[in-house]
Amino acid sequence: MRYRIEKDLLGEKIIPAEAYYGINSLRSKEAFEITKHGLCRQNIKALANIKKAQAKINHEFKLLDSKRSEAIMLSCDEILNGRLHGQFITDSIQDGYGFGMNINACEVIANRANEMLGGDKGKYDKVSVEDVDMCQNVDEVITLTGKMTANRLLKKLAAEGKKLINAYLELSNKITVESLKEQILSFSEVLEKDLKKLEKNMSTLMEINYGKNVSINGEEKEEYLKRFVKSLNSIATEKFVLSKNQYVPSRNLDCFMNVSSSLKNMMVDISRSAVDLKSIVKSGSLYLPVIEVLNKKDENTVVLDVVKQISYYIIGNDITISRCVEDGELETNVLKPMIFACLFESSNLVRRTIRMIREKVIEIVEVK
Repeated sequence: MRYRIEKDLLGEKIIPAEAYYGINSLRSKEAFEITKHGLCRQNIKALANIKKAQAKINHEFKLLDSKRSEAIMLSCDEILNGRLHGQFITDSIQDGYGFGMNINACEVIANRANEMLGGDKGKYDKVSVEDVDMCQNVDEVITLTGKMTANRLLKKLAAEGKKLINAYLELSNKITVESLKEQILSFSEVLEKDLKKLEKNMSTLMEINYGKNVSINGEEKEEYLKRFVKSLNSIATEKFVLSKNQYVPSRNLDCFMNVSSSLKNMMVDISRSAVDLKSIVKSGSLYLPVIEVLNKKDENTVVLDVVKQISYYIIGNDITISRCVEDGELETNVLKPMIFACLFESSNLVRRTIRMIREKVIEIVEVK
């Protein structure tokens, strides 16, 4: 394997020649190789969305020439299309400010942009890391990345929840015993209420604070930020708005705590419904086909037993998120990576649990 040497203030590092990440990303990986879980795909794409929108506006305000701006945006497009995700090597739990994930994105995008312009990886002579990170504050970028990622994961969860609601409704239409029909419909109604609460709390993710490192002042800076948010919303298909009070979204991260609480409540209700479904199956009113586990036939309610384990796990994540949000100081919260790791994991776990219940229970259960 061929290598290249990169240097920083701490010394030299050997980097694989074909790697798009650089010395800072590698140092972060080595320092915080804790969970060995990398950034999720939506997290990576959120970073690319922000860098692309920033490059576009920096060019419009003549802070970045067209050649470098275009190369940066094309590099971001490749990431948004699923390429280079393996070059994001930092751990999901990392330094408190999220510096590692931000510099990882900057190095990958800069190296790919250099390559597009005929340069070599690691030299950053045609497009620098500073070009990719221009006018950006790490704390603001990471907070915005977290909000965008959470919003997208929760949208996927909500879509899965609506599928389960429809499956409950279809099952209820097959049932002739009124009391049993009402029980199944109650599962649907509770889940629908939980989804509405979640979607309401998701709206709080859309308020952002941005522009601390934009060096221009006055009306020109206001126009810069206005265009940036418009560009970001167009590229990422979101509905972000700038906060009127810059300290509210940066000082208070309760938006993450709110959606986490909604997830916890939803999961507890789902677990409670699973317990009731198990009792209904045990009573003989509904029938689940026997499944095979480790080459032996197992009780057909084993899928429902898993739900309670997931519920306990989500409750633990919610407590962690609440404590991390509480721990902020003024505009800084060094526990954001932990908040994001727990929230993104909870979102994916709840979504997969909902899908499991629909596919392995509700859609195959038979009415006696």
